Formats: sequence, structure tokens, C-alpha cells
Amino acid sequence: MNILLSLDHPSIVDVKEVVVDDDDRDDGTYMVMEHMQYDLKQLMEAKNHPFSLGEIKSFMKQLLGGVKYLHDNWILHRDLKTSNILMNKEGHLKICDFGMSRQYGSPLKPYTSLVVTLWYRAPELLLGAKKYSKAIDMWSLGCIMAELFSREPLFRGKTEIEQLDKIFRTLGTPDEKIWPGFSKLPGSKANFVKQRCSMLRMKFPAASFTGLPVLSESGFDLLSKLLAYDPDKRISAEAALQHDWFQ
Repeated sequence: MNILLSLDHPSIVDVKEVVVDDDDRDDGTYMVMEHMQYDLKQLMEAKNHPFSLGEIKSFMKQLLGGVKYLHDNWILHRDLKTSNILMNKEGHLKICDFGMSRQYGSPLKPYTSLVVTLWYRAPELLLGAKKYSKAIDMWSLGCIMAELFSREPLFRGKTEIEQLDKIFRTLGTPDEKIWPGFSKLPGSKANFVKQRCSMLRMKFPAASFTGLPVLSESGFDLLSKLLAYDPDKRISAEAALQHDWFQ
């Protein structure tokens, strides 16, 4: 709660007041937040037609702005997903649910890797990394960007191993050349599929006959940088906002 109360940004949900109920035997503390009509997950499920390219760009720009603000203030959200993004009728997005959020510093401290809902969890977390940084939020934004285009989650595993398998089958299986330090992660010794190349572009063709919005070369470049295996090479929110796709 303390983290959320300290935040002030157009793309982060606003707390109107905090109410304390002395008679409540449980926590007894309630936050009153601004009213938003939808969450992004509900809206995508209820919507009969896909978002336009302009809408997707607007949503991603708002989300990147909110995440940049968090990272500028040394805060990791650690649970970015479509159901944690609220939206009003004007198309304004707000990031919510800061229950998993943590402040981080330099040098990095060990944290639990059991954060972020499975479908949006970065590969370093799935492989057991205890020291991680803002790159985990950027991976989640990459998954959300892909979902805005395809209207379905990009990687839908039921377990951590299955989730990694789906990621590797789509992006190719990483190695030390692609991701220095990969072989030192606790989960890297498992017998994973050997997928030599990325199949991501096949999921997002440059031409579409289905009515779904088309991901241009610059859009695909941004998506690829959000889904980079090496956390040190994964694009930052600040750099993503300057990407050609938004120009």
C-alpha cells in the first residue's frame, strides 16, 4: 500500500482516500480508487473486433510511460498482466495491483523468483534467478503487446517447465552466446527442446487477411527487443518510448 500511495502518474491508478475501519477484525484498511470501467483482459474478451493499430500504439505508449515512471523511482511492479491494467471509456489506461511491487537498488539484492503471473513471467524468473531487475517488467510488457495484436496470450503454459518450453519453441532455445550467464541459472540444466531459430515472426505476419492489425517491421523490432532473452539487452521503458514504431 505504501508504494501505491507514493505514486503520482497519469498511467497509474489514483488512490482517492484510505479508510480505516476500527471494528473490522481483519486488516480493516481500505483504499478508495478512481473509477475505471474495464480491465484490459475483460475488454479483450468482450470486444467483437480487434483493436486498431492506433489504439495499440496508444495503449503501449501509456503503459511504457507508467512503467518508466516506476523504474525511474526504483520500483518493480512484478505482476504486469492484462487483468492488472484498468481502462476507461476514453481509452486511458491505468496500471493497478501493486501487491507484488518492490523497491530495488544497486547492487541488486536477492528476491523470490515466484513473482509475476506465469504467462507473463520472464525466462530468468522461470529458470530460478534470484537477482533480477526492471527487465522482468519489460518482458511482461512484450507479452502484453503481443496479446493486443493477436487477442490471445503469447505463451500459455500450465507449469514453469511448460511455460519455458512454449517460450523456447517460439523464440528459439537460448545458449551462452545469445544469453551470457544462461548456463549458470538453476533451471538451465533441464532437457529443453532444441529450437534453433525464432518462429515469432510467423505468429505476427507482415500482411494479414484475418482483420487483425499488422505488425510492421519497426513494430516487430520493438516486440523482439521487449522479448530479448538477455535481461541486460532487453529494451528499457525509456528506450522503448523513443522507438521508431511510435514516430
